[in-house]
Amino acid sequence: MFRPRVIPVLLLKNLGLVKSVKFKNHRYIGDPINAVKIFNDKKADELVFLDINASREGRLISLDFVQRVGDEANMPFAVGGGIRTVEDIRKILGFGAEKVVLNTIAIEQPDFIKEASEAFGSSTIVVCIDVKKNLFGKYQIVYKNARKKSSLDPLEFAKKMEENGAGEIIVQSVDKDGTYEGYDIELIKKVAEAVTIPVVALGGAKEYNDFSQATKEGLASAVAAGSLFVYYGPRHAVLISFPNKNELKEIFS
Repeated sequence: MFRPRVIPVLLLKNLGLVKSVKFKNHRYIGDPINAVKIFNDKKADELVFLDINASREGRLISLDFVQRVGDEANMPFAVGGGIRTVEDIRKILGFGAEKVVLNTIAIEQPDFIKEASEAFGSSTIVVCIDVKKNLFGKYQIVYKNARKKSSLDPLEFAKKMEENGAGEIIVQSVDKDGTYEGYDIELIKKVAEAVTIPVVALGGAKEYNDFSQATKEGLASAVAAGSLFVYYGPRHAVLISFPNKNELKEIFS
């Protein structure tokens, strides 16, 4: 039976693992390689690592870090952060990543997605769309860790990314990030209905039941989360977790 993928998304800042609330107030939570080891033991479906400052600082995610993850991870993983050239992607894949996650470059140079997908195949290219509601309640795309706003419509942009060869889209709600308020089901569903490629829900998951809602009501093909997998209890103690096989079966039954 088909089961949606469940994906921990881990944020990097100065090569440390951090967690945010609405893309702000980043809190250091530990060593990322140690997290990889724990997710290995817990048999996570796949991992995503995003260097949140790379694009803003005009640099690529550390290739040494990518290699270290590649040496340690037993599951597929994707990385994003400052990727701007085909050569960047080639190096990252050479160190063991299965996919790359593109954000800023997709907004600034949308044709690069076509170039990348033609070079490496659509299954390698993931576009992450960070979405935030403006003062009028309208969805708008933001980038560079939500410091820059764009005039792009999320649905039209998602369609364009599919046309250009993206194999998957991560829809991340900035407003829901780290809030434990649940996914933005309306947003996820709109994007999922606009494209035929897989859509991954990200931002706001509070409990495992949110995964089911995102896939059944939001039509997401996969679900991702950060806080839910790294925090425990009302005081947000750092404790890495992941649903076991029986829990996953129950979530998506």
